Amino acid sequence: MRHGCQVVQPASLSAGESDRTMATAGLHGLTVAAFESRMATDMRRLIERHGGTPLVAPALREVPLEDNSAALQFGEQLLTEGLDVLVLMTGAGTTTLFEVLHRRYSNDRLAAALRNTVLIARGPKPVSALKALGFQPTLTVPEPNTWVDVVSTLDAHRPLTGLRVAVQEYGLPNRDLLETLKQRGALVTPVPVYRWALPEDTAPLKHVVGEILDGRVQVMLVTNAAQIDHVMQMVEQEGRTDAFQKACKKLVMASIGPTASERIRSHGLPVDLEPSHGKMGILVKECSEKAWGLIEKKPRA
Repeated sequence: MRHGCQVVQPASLSAGESDRTMATAGLHGLTVAAFESRMATDMRRLIERHGGTPLVAPALREVPLEDNSAALQFGEQLLTEGLDVLVLMTGAGTTTLFEVLHRRYSNDRLAAALRNTVLIARGPKPVSALKALGFQPTLTVPEPNTWVDVVSTLDAHRPLTGLRVAVQEYGLPNRDLLETLKQRGALVTPVPVYRWALPEDTAPLKHVVGEILDGRVQVMLVTNAAQIDHVMQMVEQEGRTDAFQKACKKLVMASIGPTASERIRSHGLPVDLEPSHGKMGILVKECSEKAWGLIEKKPRA
């Protein structure tokens, strides 16, 4: 099924065309796959603005945990025993965590309990979420905001031995982060507050996967590590993992940043491009500037 998506084959550029023409071609003649959910409309507009044909299907559905026992248990621990460090990994997760806690505790009680807690924000989104709740982060993890940068930020602050550290989880647990904190002697409490699920309607995602397998996509944009997990889940269900890996070697794979890139490579897929900053608009812009040059270096079908 094609779901009405228009697919445009890339225009052929003759060997005689100048490098300048290639550099200014943008995404013209290229079909660009992306897997945004909440930002799907913005992604389509960005791709079109740079001349590409968007093929956007959601790969994720953000589902609040029906059982918030872990978050509520964390709140009880925070209010009764205190906490040394709280690591906030995502903006949406930070907001959700406090929404759960506010069911039982006032913001004043939470503020008092967190007064002596080091609040670590992994990048600008948790910072914004904290400020909206009336809190200021103690430390902000610098770009590219990976789990390694989280650990480095903590290491630079103080030794972790014996400290009570809670980590607000998002999507899949970051076992590397949790294990590294434990190796440094921290008493680690994971706090899952939401999880990723496949969209209720997976037909659009299956369609995009089919277009990639058929060689009708020239650029793939990944803006969240969990997106590629779900794409590969679709591929594996069809028994087409090897074919998908081969297809991806012929297109330009652009990743929003190191965390997503690490996950992409874990599935045996290449990463051709990361933007200078982990922003969706910068990703599309810099991809538009480099896509044709990268395509010229790819193996032919």
